[in-house]
Amino acid sequence: MPFKTAQIRLVSSHSEVYEPCDDSFALVDALLADRSNLIEHKPKFCMEVGCGSGYVITSLALLLGHEFHGIHYFATDTNPHAVRVTRETMEAHGVHAELISTDIASGLEKRLAGLVDIMVVNPPYVPTPEDEVGREGIISAWAGGEDGRSVIDRILPVADNLLSRKGWLYLVTLESNHPLQLCLQMRERGYASRIVVQRSTDEESLHIIKFWRNFDKE
Repeated sequence: MPFKTAQIRLVSSHSEVYEPCDDSFALVDALLADRSNLIEHKPKFCMEVGCGSGYVITSLALLLGHEFHGIHYFATDTNPHAVRVTRETMEAHGVHAELISTDIASGLEKRLAGLVDIMVVNPPYVPTPEDEVGREGIISAWAGGEDGRSVIDRILPVADNLLSRKGWLYLVTLESNHPLQLCLQMRERGYASRIVVQRSTDEESLHIIKFWRNFDKE
C-alpha cells in the first residue's frame, strides 16, 4: 500500500485556525524526504507542538502508520479551536493522537520527559511586535515577536527536555529567524543539525532544520 500524506480535502478548518500553507507543505516534504530514516528509527512517541489544522501530525501518522503500529501521537496547541480541528482532521483520516490545549507542552514536561522520539514544530516565526505574541485566535499561529524568535526560543529548551536520547526535532524557520544561529545554540546543548528542506516562496525563505543529539561530542 503506497504511503500518503493528509489530504487537503479532508483537513478540517475554522476561521481562527491556521490552514495548511507553504510552510506546512515544506515540513511534510521534509518528513517525506526523511521517510526511510524515520521508518528505521522505529519511534514510539511522536509529538507536534502547535498542531493547527492537524495537517502535519496526520501526515506523520499516515507516513509511519503503514509500517508498524504501537506509536503514540501527541499534539498540542494554545488555540482550543485548533485542537478541535486537528481532532476532526485526524478522525477523517482514520488516525489518532492525544490532543492537549496548552502552551507548548505545559503540563506534559514530567510525563513525556526523555520519551519523545520525533517532534515536529511549525512555530509562530513571523517577525511582529512583541505585544502580538501569544494573543488568542489565529494570530498566535504566526506572531513571533522580534526576529520571529520569541516562541522558538521558548520551544527549544522544552524540546531538549522532552526528546529521547535518539529524539529528532524537525523545526520550520525563516531566514529572518537566523537559522544558523539556532543551529549553533543547539550545538551548545549537544545537538547536531542539518537543513532537510530549503524553499523560497514569493514572500519568504523557509528552512526545515532537523536536530538530533550528537553523542560523538561526548
